[in-house]
Amino acid sequence: MSFVLALSVLAFLKEALRVRQVGLFDAEGPLDREAAPTTAEPSSAAAAAGAQRPLEPQVAPRPTEPPVVFVRHPRARRYLIRVKTDGTVRVTIPSRGSKREAMLFYQQQRAWVARQQQRVAALRRELPADLPPAEQRRLRAEAARVLPPRLLELAASLGLAVRKVSIRNQKHRWGSCSTSGTISLNWRLVTMPDWVRDYVLYHELMHMKRMDHSPAFWKLVASVCPNYQEARRWLRRHAHAPHAGADRAPDAD
Repeated sequence: MSFVLALSVLAFLKEALRVRQVGLFDAEGPLDREAAPTTAEPSSAAAAAGAQRPLEPQVAPRPTEPPVVFVRHPRARRYLIRVKTDGTVRVTIPSRGSKREAMLFYQQQRAWVARQQQRVAALRRELPADLPPAEQRRLRAEAARVLPPRLLELAASLGLAVRKVSIRNQKHRWGSCSTSGTISLNWRLVTMPDWVRDYVLYHELMHMKRMDHSPAFWKLVASVCPNYQEARRWLRRHAHAPHAGADRAPDAD
């Protein structure tokens, strides 16, 4: 396996709660292998109950299964299930939803959850070794030299003003864009082919127009990066594990 093919971010698989930032590989994208199940909007009864009391994150462990975490998200409109790469399950409850409906939804999706847990378990077994520290330092320096100018070049061609560009050792995603116009990029992007790297940069730039992964967002991406689906397929084929040294998360989106 070539050096580039061995590099990637396991963060591609791990989901982190998004409040003020939108990451690259949330489950709403159109090319997920098997998209995370969602429901219709909460029932009126659930909405009334949800409006009366907040729900703190709760864990519902079972003796023979990884825990299930229920989290209310203020911007969510539907119930959503995601499986982390340690096998734990996160059920997002919309602000006007109820835990009762969320638990019912989870029970209905147990087969999907089991398939995802098997998939991420297989990926964990296939992880290659991390890059040597010296090689990581070299690549980080190259990323700091190459990625910000390229992002700003693309932004200028689109008439967008990026407030700040930072190069980070992100464990959960290839990049992110904040509502203030700050874009953070994973240093590992420098190991990718240029056309795949540019897709990631375009993706984050389009979040300056839409902070979601709705169909409208993907139309924006397609308008500036017509081959974005091919780039996403490349990432799925060659992006299975991060080389993040001691910082590496146990697993990730």
